[in-house]
Amino acid sequence: MAAAAAAQEAWRAVSPRRRRSAARRPKRREAAAAAGTPGAEPEVDGGVVLRRIQEAREDLVISDFWSSALETITGCLRKHVEQLRAPEGPPSAALGHLHLAARRVEADAGPGPVPAEAPPPGACRFKSVCYGVGSFASCASARSQLAFLLLLLERCQIPRSHCWVYDPLFSRLEIAVLNALGLVVLGENEEGKRSVCGEPTIFYMPHCGTALYNNLLWRNWSVDALSKVVIVGNSFRGLEDRLLTRILHKHYPYVAKILTGLEELAFPQTPRYMDVFNDTSIHWFPVEKLMQLPMDTWVFREEPDYQDCEDLEIIRKKTEEPPRADLSSL
Repeated sequence: MAAAAAAQEAWRAVSPRRRRSAARRPKRREAAAAAGTPGAEPEVDGGVVLRRIQEAREDLVISDFWSSALETITGCLRKHVEQLRAPEGPPSAALGHLHLAARRVEADAGPGPVPAEAPPPGACRFKSVCYGVGSFASCASARSQLAFLLLLLERCQIPRSHCWVYDPLFSRLEIAVLNALGLVVLGENEEGKRSVCGEPTIFYMPHCGTALYNNLLWRNWSVDALSKVVIVGNSFRGLEDRLLTRILHKHYPYVAKILTGLEELAFPQTPRYMDVFNDTSIHWFPVEKLMQLPMDTWVFREEPDYQDCEDLEIIRKKTEEPPRADLSSL
């Protein structure tokens, strides 16, 4: 019963009032798995979960989807780091300092923590934050999304200790597995309201609710902060197409206002990962585009509250979070 309650509180949509995009479908399966409904994988121990994550990683890295997605990500991040490094030196120097090539063969790399490696002087240092990856212990789609995150961190040379993760669906077992992988599990529900604090940050948010993206934008609502943000998640153009204009502007004003101030590259669609990464894009915010937005764009900075939003796709902060478990023996 507790698992079912947790599943019902997830960031993803439940009991939709209108036709939903395909982007919601994998998460409904996650919720069903967490609730113990038919088709869910049986409960397993931490060692089994780690092995399954490694298998998902091996399948992903040899797929056409990964090679195409990596090309898409690389193109975006190269433009982004050009922007970050432009005041300090020529673009060629910046590109040389962006870590996009793994030092190890990904398919052979183990699921455990990657030893921290000091970047060269002047390197562009990224952090990463992951929201909404789901119940990966019981859902194959969520495991593939987690495997993608681990590969992304490795290719960008982001230490796992510089990646923060959270999902209200995480069980104590899953929290312990994430700790064993070397990732940092957040102790509270931030509702997506995390500031980049002046540091370039990749937000990995597969199939999250629109309010979560809106909250993230609000918390970083300035040219300086947004210029340091990269978002891997639901296509913002897709959100614009699916939502009524009045709903988008009323409930998700920061998403609505930023649509002309971003660049978006869609992930490839392949049959093997159609349900896992459909409607997924990588977004970044060129300073030139941000500066072209009307000046009053930046004046309105009211915190979203969603008081009269009937179809909110995230949950609010909880007073208690699940206790951490220990997998030091793994």
